[in-house]
Formats: sequence, C-alpha cells, structure tokens
Amino acid sequence: MKRHALVVMGLAGLLASPLVAQAPTPTPSVPDAIRQQYNTVKNNLLKAADKMPEDGYDFKPTPEERSFGGWVLHVADAQAQGCARALGTPPVILMNPVKTKAGIVEYLKGSFQTCDSAYAALTDANASEPIPSYRGPTPRLAALAGNIEHDNECYGSMAVYLRLKGIVPPSSEPRH
Repeated sequence: MKRHALVVMGLAGLLASPLVAQAPTPTPSVPDAIRQQYNTVKNNLLKAADKMPEDGYDFKPTPEERSFGGWVLHVADAQAQGCARALGTPPVILMNPVKTKAGIVEYLKGSFQTCDSAYAALTDANASEPIPSYRGPTPRLAALAGNIEHDNECYGSMAVYLRLKGIVPPSSEPRH
C-alpha cells in the first residue's frame, strides 16, 4: 500500500512538472526597472501626502525638524529641479511657497508630471548621457536613480511623521 501511494505521488509530481517549468518572467530592461522603482516611491509619496490631514502639514516632532508639509515641498522642489535637468528644460521654481495641503499636494503632483516625462524618456541608448546635476555632469540613469534614492529617504521621514500622528504609512498598508 505504501509503495502504491509513493508511485501515485511520483506520477502526480511528474505530470505537474510541466506546469512548474513554464517560461520564466523576462527580466525588465534597466530603464523599465528604474521606472518601476520610481512608480513605487511616487505612489507612496502621493498616498502619504493624501493621508496626512490638513492640520498635520504643520506638524514637527521637534521645533528643529522640518514640518510634514515642508517634507512634501522639499520632495517637490528637488524633483522639479532634478527631473527638469534630466529633460533639458528649465526647472520650475516655487516663487510663492504654498501653505495649504491642497496647494502643496498640487505642487507635488506637478513635480511628478515633470518626473514622469523624465523617466518615460529614459532608454538604454541615453542612460549614460551626461546631464547637469547637483554634483556636476552625471549619467542620466544615475541622476534618475539618485532622485529615487532621495524620494525614498524623504518618504522614510514622512512615514515616521504619519506614525507619530497615529496614521499607518502607505507602504505598511496590507496588500489586497
């Protein structure tokens, strides 16, 4: 009986193996992988900006810290500058700093429009082209990867502010 069960299990495994041996998922190109990372942090930042209530935009854990709204503006300013450079266009400069949640979020969304264009324009062919950056000429890919790194660092600070206000950060929400 045991031998018969082992034979049946072995045959079932053999018959199921073609299902497991399907073609692997292709590896994305470097530009596609960078765009995936960018879209992840973009979604986290937009959701975080939305989740914080209006009165939380002035919140600072200590007087020396930047406010939550200040973090959102910082991300938007850095993106407006860096992604405009990657596109070879003049950067958008915030002349009259906005103070309301709605105005700050609108500015953030505008900076993402600029970055969406910069990441969409990234190709294998132009990834190594030098573009101006904060530290001098930088390969386009490195500059855009640096933007993602900066966005993730800022999001990490913003996530702490959300938690201090009793709000679950977007990246910690359950996946559906």
